Amino acid sequence: MTMSLGPYASFIVTSYLAAAIVVIILIAWVIIDYRSQTQRLRALEESGIVRRSGRSATDMR
Repeated sequence: MTMSLGPYASFIVTSYLAAAIVVIILIAWVIIDYRSQTQRLRALEESGIVRRSGRSATDMR
């Protein structure tokens, strides 16, 4: 089964490849940022700083 894209085939293929590359880069960026943020949070918690959302309402008084 072959698909004829006509005279704009190179533009269509290039556009889809560019979009796929951008999506892959964004996914990688989110993964890297998530790991960085969890590492920073872990370092803060180890130094004694805790999240307010981690405490109960009675601890905040």
